[in-house]
Amino acid sequence: MATTPDLSKVPFEKALAELEAIVQKLERGEVPLEESIAIYERGEHLKRHCESLLKSAEARIEKITLGANGKPTGTEPLDPDR
Repeated sequence: MATTPDLSKVPFEKALAELEAIVQKLERGEVPLEESIAIYERGEHLKRHCESLLKSAEARIEKITLGANGKPTGTEPLDPDR
């Protein structure tokens, strides 16, 4: 069984670009079966990595709250339903 690649240092933009390139290769159908399986697995890892980075970024985004006088009073989660 293949080991999970360490993508922790791969920035979001690079991971997304590689994932898009993999999707294009697979959609064209010009890749041999064994290579298709390997790049599909790589794509799955990249997809999970991108999702993780997005969730992390989303958790850091906050909305600035304003008081009655219009001045900032603090922050709160951007999406309080989560």
